[in-house]
Amino acid sequence: MQFIPLSYNLRSLLVRRGPTALTVLGIAATVATVAGVLALQQGFRALYAETGRPDLAVLLRPGATAEGVSSFTREGAQRLIKSTPEFAEGADGQPLAGMECFLAVRRARVEGGETNVPLRGVQPSTFALRGDEIRITEGRNLTPGADEVIVGRAITGRIKNCTLGDVLTINVTPFQVVGIFECDGPFESEIWGDFERMLAALGRFGPNRVVAKLRPGVDVKALDARLAASREVAATVKTERDYLSSQTEFLSKILRLLGSFLGVVMGIAAVFTATNTMMSAIGARTYEIGILSATGFRAFPIFVSFLFEAILLGLLGGIVGALLVLPLNGLKTGTTNFQTFTEVAFAFKITPTVLLTAIVFSLILGVLGGTLPAWRAARMRPTEALRRQ
Repeated sequence: MQFIPLSYNLRSLLVRRGPTALTVLGIAATVATVAGVLALQQGFRALYAETGRPDLAVLLRPGATAEGVSSFTREGAQRLIKSTPEFAEGADGQPLAGMECFLAVRRARVEGGETNVPLRGVQPSTFALRGDEIRITEGRNLTPGADEVIVGRAITGRIKNCTLGDVLTINVTPFQVVGIFECDGPFESEIWGDFERMLAALGRFGPNRVVAKLRPGVDVKALDARLAASREVAATVKTERDYLSSQTEFLSKILRLLGSFLGVVMGIAAVFTATNTMMSAIGARTYEIGILSATGFRAFPIFVSFLFEAILLGLLGGIVGALLVLPLNGLKTGTTNFQTFTEVAFAFKITPTVLLTAIVFSLILGVLGGTLPAWRAARMRPTEALRRQ
């Protein structure tokens, strides 16, 4: 079986520059929109899932899905820290663990309106656990026991009173912003203060969670089962990586559904554009199709030839769409994390998965838009096609 040379289809696309460009741009716009939403989802997921440490344990109250709905008494948290042999020890022989309090507080945006901002009270042990993860880029670190806070770089330009030297009032307690810090995870969207002073300012009596470094080789599932069944102080245990991953599920699902919805709606329009383009191409080349049939090319090679042309249009649209979305890589944005109901700032992330999905999606649009025209071209009889001009 003889197939039609691909050069015939390439020459046809070049001759019909206007319709070809229109179809490519229609597919590109669809692909770029879907890829942009996927890049948003990937950036949000990477902020949480890829920055959590597997050697850090996060302890919450049993049944709590997030630290905002968890709580311990101060005595209970201290008992957990001192009586858990799976926690690593520092050079001073004390467990490498600390208590943290957490609350989403309503703060005014620089651009207007209000949003929930994560407020975290930390102990000196938190900085010992984090090491170089928390990098003070402006000012200095907070002083334990003082009414001072450090602010994540991601919210300094988004939330009022969060630049170096500002005074941030929490309830009725003024806190001085003495430092700006950076980190690779979601903490960069938070405000940190001293644990004791935050408890006093917020009217709280105990921590929301305990964070500890695990000894090498600790079975986290076994530790979780043992502490969950404890009669003294019950707790659930997850590695920080697993805990942060669990905080992305709801918003990730929303973004994937949004991408799918936009892909279907805009994809239908792109398919109609591609179908119309190929139909007009067949109408203009009916005489050529008749010649191909008369010279020995069968229906299947003609079908494959025109379908290839439509797939090539889809591929070109996918490439253009991917190029359009590339400038978004690294662009900062912010949205509400529905797990914690707090605003989190993160960047679009164009990954190979996003680009591959975009290209595959564009090829599917090409196939859907080209199948019917290719089928009609293959069914033409030579005698009827040659009579048309």
